[in-house]
Amino acid sequence: MLKWFNKVAQVLLARPEIDAELWEELEEALIGGDVSAALATRMLTDLERRCLTELWPDRTALLGAFREEVAKLLADDRPGLAFASDGPSVYLLVGVNGTGKTTSAAKLAWDLKKQGKSVLLAAADTFRAAAIDQLDVWAQRAGVDIVKHQPDSDPGAVVFDAIVAARARGTDVVIADTAGRLHNKANLMQELAKIGRVTSKALGRPADETLLVLDATTGQNAISQAKLFGEATPLTGVILTKMDGTAKGGVVLTLAEEMKLPVKFIGMGEKISDLMPFDPADFADALFRSDEEAGAPSRAGVSPAAPAESEAEPEATGWRRFFRR
Repeated sequence: MLKWFNKVAQVLLARPEIDAELWEELEEALIGGDVSAALATRMLTDLERRCLTELWPDRTALLGAFREEVAKLLADDRPGLAFASDGPSVYLLVGVNGTGKTTSAAKLAWDLKKQGKSVLLAAADTFRAAAIDQLDVWAQRAGVDIVKHQPDSDPGAVVFDAIVAARARGTDVVIADTAGRLHNKANLMQELAKIGRVTSKALGRPADETLLVLDATTGQNAISQAKLFGEATPLTGVILTKMDGTAKGGVVLTLAEEMKLPVKFIGMGEKISDLMPFDPADFADALFRSDEEAGAPSRAGVSPAAPAESEAEPEATGWRRFFRR
């Protein structure tokens, strides 16, 4: 998967001169990595204009400017999670079926607990009994409490009760796992909007974070999901899951450009510790890092000094080197 990150650097390294063909190859590399065509064109047009104005002597100047452009695009005005100064902080996790909301909720709970926060999970996906059971198991793994109702009960009531319980117990954070909303089903989107209203009523303010959980392997389809969920409830950020698979990663640039949605976390695997805070500077560095610079001339993302058995490790190992905990 890191090979797409290295693709831009490889294009630059292969072409010592800045010419029309170079710009075309860079555009192909970006679009091939799930950056939208409109954004790729805009970025390259701006860079080409700067190249002509500033008389860049070679590809080194272009690479540096490209890296700066990406880091600027991904910069988050509110890095990390928002924490309430009064009462529990409440985070709603939303998204379509199969994106990894339930596991992300538990991973986030586990990470916050490591930071010394007390956490309460709310099993607001009441449409599937299996979802409630799954979150219950994950809550035990994370070592946090859970509020759950019977299947087919009112999801808003679960969230409301969780907030009331958190206040009574002095709990720092409530994380609500909502149902896998099918974004083309109006009634389910309305239910999501209702959860938002119930949260505002219980807290006296909107949820501190409403995080859209997206499957990174869906590519540009993630943008349409973000637009539709944003119509149902204000979104504050994204958790991008399944980055340890075949995801190309460029969709984070399009999310930032078109939706003004910062990526807060990256899902790197199935273990409870596999949720990594997203670092824009590290992402920009990785995007333009050649195989040689990454320290892995034979295989992107794996150190040549690693023992032989490490060859069986998934390429997610490479991603871990570029995202800080």
